[in-house]
Amino acid sequence: MNWQTRKDYLKQFPVEIPTEAFDRYGEILLDWNERMNLTRITDKDDMMDKHFIDSLTPTLVAGYEGTGKILDLGTGAGFPGMVLAMVSPEREVHLMDSLNKRITFLDHVVDELGLTNVSTFHGRAEEAGRDKKFREQYGLVVSRAVARLPILAEYCLPFVCLGGHLIAMKGAEGPEEVEEAKRAIEILGGQLEEIRDLALPGGDERHLVVIKKVKGTPGKYPRGGGKPRKDPL
Repeated sequence: MNWQTRKDYLKQFPVEIPTEAFDRYGEILLDWNERMNLTRITDKDDMMDKHFIDSLTPTLVAGYEGTGKILDLGTGAGFPGMVLAMVSPEREVHLMDSLNKRITFLDHVVDELGLTNVSTFHGRAEEAGRDKKFREQYGLVVSRAVARLPILAEYCLPFVCLGGHLIAMKGAEGPEEVEEAKRAIEILGGQLEEIRDLALPGGDERHLVVIKKVKGTPGKYPRGGGKPRKDPL
């Protein structure tokens, strides 16, 4: 990946960017992608912008600050969680996904890159969000390309501790989703704190929806049996 072409764009991020480690991660991803479906983005410049640089954007908002554990829910191939772990080595980062084959891939990346602050978990949000090992244990939850915001809020907010934040990484429909999700956010103990609008180097529109946890999530959430998707709040 030609990071030199993104030098000016990268200056805005308040973290040191390990481009060599990112390159190695990208190589592993492309290699494994030939055997399992991990990403549709295989052009190296697109990967740089739409995976790696996109995954850095949560560091731009105040909700990212702090020392609490980070959870990337529905992490897929590790974006943004693995990238955030690499630029914030002082923070503990948990990656959770419902597909075990993705966890196998992520464990390989962790081993290859020698990351000591990353743990992976195979699980579904509907179940893990009720488990006291995970429930309200995270200062920050991040999620990208998982579900529309009313559904995502029910998946994610049960994991966020009081005073912590959810950063939902959204595309062009982000503002519309915020309107849809206002009731769900309130029911689940959240409060909309910020919507950060930005564009990736290639011009793709992004909206970071920052939600602060201001009260405990009622015990009946998240609902099981696929209800968050079938009947969003």
